[in-house]
Amino acid sequence: MKTKTIATLILTVSAVHAAAEHHQTTAADHRSAAWQIEAYSTAAPEFIGRSATIIGISGDVLREGSNGWTCQSANPRPVPAAGWSSAHEAMAACHDGEGMKWMAGYMTGEKPQMTRDTFMWMLHGDMGEDNTKPAVFDEADAAPGEWIESGPHLMLMPMDPASLAHFPTDFNTGAPYVMFSGTDYAHLMIPVAGYYQYQPESAPK
Repeated sequence: MKTKTIATLILTVSAVHAAAEHHQTTAADHRSAAWQIEAYSTAAPEFIGRSATIIGISGDVLREGSNGWTCQSANPRPVPAAGWSSAHEAMAACHDGEGMKWMAGYMTGEKPQMTRDTFMWMLHGDMGEDNTKPAVFDEADAAPGEWIESGPHLMLMPMDPASLAHFPTDFNTGAPYVMFSGTDYAHLMIPVAGYYQYQPESAPK
């Protein structure tokens, strides 16, 4: 009986240890090149993402591409120790060289220096921002009624933000709308299927 009890205890401890190792491995995988390549490249249609360059959370190139597009995390918040929990949390985005200029300008607080308009894909959506003011990443700090956590969308980043002056800013209609209107970072948000999955109360009624 004593031997059986010890054996049962050993099996139980082994199972708990294995489960803990599995949890750690799963968490660690989100910092791996394989996980990041899959998460970021799927922010664009497959025919773009499969040949895009992938940049990891460390800033290193995880995979060299061949089509002039780059996919990476666009979330400016601190990266969790275990990595982003999902492609949505990572705010995965795919863009071309002009899009990289826009991204660099936004991340550094400088005006993007672009030579033409460009597009950026975010088919996993984002973690939410104030639609009127750049760099507001907490809903409590957003203007009343202006917080939007987006699902899948495409964005038009214009070389001249003033060119969007006649587009609406209301994100509740399902139509393309301007985010950050009147700023150097004004861009056109183009919702696609599933856009309101994270904020259904904002979907058109």
